[in-house]
Amino acid sequence: MHIMSFSERPYFYVPEEEIIKNGSSYFGVPNTFFDAQKGSQLFQEYFDERVYAEELGFDGVMLNEHHQTPFCMGSVMDVEAAVLARITKRVKIVLLGNPLPVADPLRLAEELAMIDMISGGRLVPGWVRGAGSEQIANNINPAFNRERFNEAHDFIIQAWTKPGPWRYEGKHFHYRYVNPWVLPLQKPHPQIWIPGLVSPETVVWSAKRRYPYVALATQLEPTVEMVNLYADVAEQEGYQAGPENFGYLQNVCVAETEEKAQELAKGFVFGGGFGAFARAEWMFPPGYNSKEATRRLAKAFADPRTGTEIIRFTPGKVDVETVKRSIAENFRSAMEGGLIIAGTPKTVLKRIRYMLEVLRPGIFGIWYHHGPMSFADRMTCLRLLGEEVLPAMREMAEELELPGPYEVQPGTRKLPPTGKRDPVVGVATAA
Repeated sequence: MHIMSFSERPYFYVPEEEIIKNGSSYFGVPNTFFDAQKGSQLFQEYFDERVYAEELGFDGVMLNEHHQTPFCMGSVMDVEAAVLARITKRVKIVLLGNPLPVADPLRLAEELAMIDMISGGRLVPGWVRGAGSEQIANNINPAFNRERFNEAHDFIIQAWTKPGPWRYEGKHFHYRYVNPWVLPLQKPHPQIWIPGLVSPETVVWSAKRRYPYVALATQLEPTVEMVNLYADVAEQEGYQAGPENFGYLQNVCVAETEEKAQELAKGFVFGGGFGAFARAEWMFPPGYNSKEATRRLAKAFADPRTGTEIIRFTPGKVDVETVKRSIAENFRSAMEGGLIIAGTPKTVLKRIRYMLEVLRPGIFGIWYHHGPMSFADRMTCLRLLGEEVLPAMREMAEELELPGPYEVQPGTRKLPPTGKRDPVVGVATAA
């Protein structure tokens, strides 16, 4: 199993009340709240945390990219990845991922190739469609999001594998001259992993290309549906999907006591949690998602007890204290439903084992921090994860036969002699 650490690298010094009053951290929270001295210190700390994760034995450090929001300081993730490529020695540098529809794919192909060379072949590129809000901010029609994603992906693969020079004239991208002089060290190109929020189109697309699919902290039932959908498509494509084809990102906060862990874990709902990123009409504008993807998203972020929405968007003038009470209820729901796991190492391992038994992922991302949390508490969380949680997880992975994508090449398993795939996931029962 590949186990990696992750955080959004948030700028958490914006007062929570400002995010609540605005309805999100996107479109409206002025950057006058940004203090460059504090931002610089946070970047130093976030790099130190990733180096420490390598020392503790994590297999990878995961980065992501968002723009113009304090929710994530990684607005140019490739810069962070290039730094990590030089200051780390062993860990995979996992990018989940570059938002292709708003990128320049030729420049991206060159940047990623440079990172792979600097790291000695440790890059794992991953590509996302990007949030709808980022399409709007970049003046790109959200209805063309998937078209631009597909075209940019195909172009980058060509740029890495097709000898140049050549000319490219596509629907959305045009280049007079394509002849990148820097190419990935890994041949024909690095492994590509695709993260997602239970969009069935993304799952099908990934399975057809035999790319591992990584679900990003979504509810268990719709995630199981996506894993099985991937396996069905793999069967149609003539191969057996296994754990190496699936990944899951889980919020896990560990401390030396149950009480402190749960208090720190409240950072995962700071300002409204995932809902603090962008309001629904910006996150999922018309044309951005299919109806089926929208339906599954609603299910993926619903309270498992009641079926009602966990993440609430609260635009306009609001009663801040009322919203804070709602956020507190969201936190309790997320804890009870397993979207957030918090406690001592012994406590969190019980829930993690359940997730491994049900989802059978070969990739497991630990999202260990969000919102206000001191550097000392973040390092303690990482230490406890590395010293007590990771060894136990590796034993579980061996017992449950959960190889990662660097142990078994994704998409190489043959179908059983019957031609019918074996079961892929466990049965979701009460934890």
